[in-house]
Amino acid sequence: MPLITLAASDQSPELALNIDAELKAELQLAYKAQGPDYQPRTEHLFEDGSPHYINRLIREDSPYLIQHAHNPINWYSWGEAAMQAAKAQQKPIFLSIGYATCHWCHVMERESFENIEIARYINEHFIAIKVDREQKPDIDSTYMTAVQMLTGSGGWPMSTWLTPEAKPFYGGTYFPPAQFLDLLTRITQVWGQQRDAILEEAEQIADALARVNTTAKTVNTIGSNMIAMARDELLEIHDDLQGGFGPAPKFPRESSMFLLLEQAKRHTDEAALEAVDFSLQRIAAGGIHDQLAGGFHRYAVDNDWLIPHFEKMLYSQAGLSRLYAQAYELTGDWEFARVARRTLDYVLRDMSTDKTLFYSATDADSEGMEGRFFIWSEEEIDALLSPADAQLAKRVWNMSKNGNFESYNILHWEGPIEDVAASLDVPSEQLLKSIERISNTLLSNRETREHPIRDEKIITEWNAMLITALVEVGELTGDTHYIDAAITSMESLLDAHFSEDGTLWRVSFKQQRSTIAKQSDYANLAEALIALYDSTGSLNYLDLAERFVEDMDKQFWDAENGAYFMGEESVNGVTLPVRPKEVFDNSLPAGNSIALKVLVRLHNRTGKDEY
Repeated sequence: MPLITLAASDQSPELALNIDAELKAELQLAYKAQGPDYQPRTEHLFEDGSPHYINRLIREDSPYLIQHAHNPINWYSWGEAAMQAAKAQQKPIFLSIGYATCHWCHVMERESFENIEIARYINEHFIAIKVDREQKPDIDSTYMTAVQMLTGSGGWPMSTWLTPEAKPFYGGTYFPPAQFLDLLTRITQVWGQQRDAILEEAEQIADALARVNTTAKTVNTIGSNMIAMARDELLEIHDDLQGGFGPAPKFPRESSMFLLLEQAKRHTDEAALEAVDFSLQRIAAGGIHDQLAGGFHRYAVDNDWLIPHFEKMLYSQAGLSRLYAQAYELTGDWEFARVARRTLDYVLRDMSTDKTLFYSATDADSEGMEGRFFIWSEEEIDALLSPADAQLAKRVWNMSKNGNFESYNILHWEGPIEDVAASLDVPSEQLLKSIERISNTLLSNRETREHPIRDEKIITEWNAMLITALVEVGELTGDTHYIDAAITSMESLLDAHFSEDGTLWRVSFKQQRSTIAKQSDYANLAEALIALYDSTGSLNYLDLAERFVEDMDKQFWDAENGAYFMGEESVNGVTLPVRPKEVFDNSLPAGNSIALKVLVRLHNRTGKDEY
């Protein structure tokens, strides 16, 4: 069977992937080791379902990289082998960065990376490297900064072109196939004719990256004035009509709302609390919230939180469950407590291993369509429910014959449950019982559908975030079984990712550890341990938190300029153009942000001035 061969079209001669016999045999063994249930993710299959192509990514422990293991592209993973090949062949590097549940990553794979013509061109003129951004966030951060400097924006899939010394000279995100091939052709021409200019441009970009990455050496006091300025700026961009901050696409921006809740708690700031209260109401009512199973999609593409980008990320569940629990503490709104509980119940039910470790994400796509798993037609509702229940479901969740998304309906509420109940002239408790009964029926049917792919790698940082959420929600709602789950999860996480020799690992997949922990793993793990210490009083948790902070200091502290680096100086034997630092909160809180909280909390609990 002609595995690892670039099988050409009828009009073109066969083109080998330039893989030697020894590596070819190794990749064939790695393919067989995937087991009988493994299904190659490719359109290029023989009649028996086996793939035409196997590339180096079949050996990787990242679901995202394995998704690309049967592209007709001679992919490398990030490491010395790829750089040596680029230097030996004097080719530029095409670096593609994404993650397993990224919708537009899937689109570019189908359109371009499975395309024989494009694959042949890449194989001939470039060294192609694939990176899982969740596995190697420091690589992603380095080149995302470069792409943002070059284009003014960023996103995934991220497409960057590098010199053989790993210095970027051009970049972007998703490219349609015709535009992508044209760009590859133009870069090849310029590389051949004006290489010195490209190398000079790459040096200038590397210097700019270094300047961006250097923290200021002047120490400033962050006092009440600066915090008040941040609060005022957030309230200025708060959407008073639909909730959230700024225009679509709308992300929940958990870090912003945490700051406003702190202001409300410390200073009885009614305006700050009202902004968060209203935003959380709109988010909970919207399609970004899975109204049947609980949990949240990553962001909404519209202003009113109706149409989500349907992937679900573990870190979103951690941040939002904590937000809703804190908002419940301040407002007493029982709906906020309900949302927090449902979010964690979803994770414990659908995103956890039998040892209560937590998977990373679920995909947006299934049945070849974004969101198909989550959306409903009126006909489906009528077929599954009694006439009375169907009428209630369609009224409560705003369903129509024409739908609101690709002729289907994304379930959403008009507002808080109490308001909807009042409009129907029924008690809230009665409405909620009816909706929960209806939800169970629809969920049972939904389980029979083709499920979105689940990214089953275990990430220390994200698991620690979820453990912190379990403790906090348990404390604020009085549901102590969440704290019990947090204790079990921490035991499982340490057992899975903390070696006897003192090594902390960032990722495991199929119980195999990979990728040494980054600074954000240490910081979030320490935060979770402190939360458990506060909840249980066990000094073992506090001792471990101090241990991991000590290790974080040794490995990542910048003694010259202050703050923590994201990772080690080299990644898989390759030195990055800069050693990046994470100082701004985005969808996830920055590693330095979590470290600041951890250091203050350790000082408060131990009295040690070193913190």
